Amino acid sequence: MPGFDIPDEALEERFITGGGPGGQNVNKVATTVQLRVDLFRLGLPPYAYRKLKELAGSRLTAANKIVIQASRFRTQEANRQDARERLAEMIAKAHVRDARRIATKPGKAAKARRVDEKKARSSVKQGRGKVRMD
Repeated sequence: MPGFDIPDEALEERFITGGGPGGQNVNKVATTVQLRVDLFRLGLPPYAYRKLKELAGSRLTAANKIVIQASRFRTQEANRQDARERLAEMIAKAHVRDARRIATKPGKAAKARRVDEKKARSSVKQGRGKVRMD
């Protein structure tokens, strides 16, 4: 949903040193951003809230906060922008409603096939009984 504004009080940013390879710069400069988003403060409609929780998956904490970690770029500002874009994309996906499922019933031919298969199976099982000599 392009018109949805993310309130600043719902966001919490923390900068941490990045992990993995990268030499001395990785150990000195805290460029990785950890964006925490409070779901309650976003003010989403119920259907979008449910879908956002589903989309977040393992990024959702017990306190109903989504944690997005961005470390793709070498600067804090680029990583901050990346994290916010990923959040906006996730929220936009959450606003897309799923198509309603329409319950259908089996047709007459399908019902007849099912009954015929049951009768055939029944006769096979009936033939397995004890053999009687009359």
